[in-house]
Amino acid sequence: MSTVVEALSELLNFPETIEKFVLSSSRPNDGDHHHRRSTFPADILDTPKEYVFYMDVPGLSKSDIQVTVEEENTLVIKSNAKRKREDGEEEGCKYVRLERRPYQKLTRKFRLPENCNLSAITAKCENGVLTVVVEKLPPPPKPKTVEVTIS
Repeated sequence: MSTVVEALSELLNFPETIEKFVLSSSRPNDGDHHHRRSTFPADILDTPKEYVFYMDVPGLSKSDIQVTVEEENTLVIKSNAKRKREDGEEEGCKYVRLERRPYQKLTRKFRLPENCNLSAITAKCENGVLTVVVEKLPPPPKPKTVEVTIS
């Protein structure tokens, strides 16, 4: 996966700061159709004070989603929620087409830069969009240069 990211990065000439966010995510498990894994599509906004992650999570509520930080700098978003199918109320009803996956196991991982304040991460889920805000640490103070006179 990393060679694909490197190739795309060279091809598209992504800035290095954006490239730092990409970490291989779980891939769909084609052999197990009942427990498929997918990823959340994500947009990442880099502002002067924070990083903001926007992810589409249609049909999931905030109780279905888990946001954690692992290994000191990896933001992990997971969902093991099952998408519910509406059952026909009358006997003899059956689905003619099933395109939505009944089981949604979603996982996405992002490597966070060193300037992130890991104790100041917030998340909210509204209208099918998960928003995760990671505050940036203030830049370290620049060392002062003091001129010393030589006697």
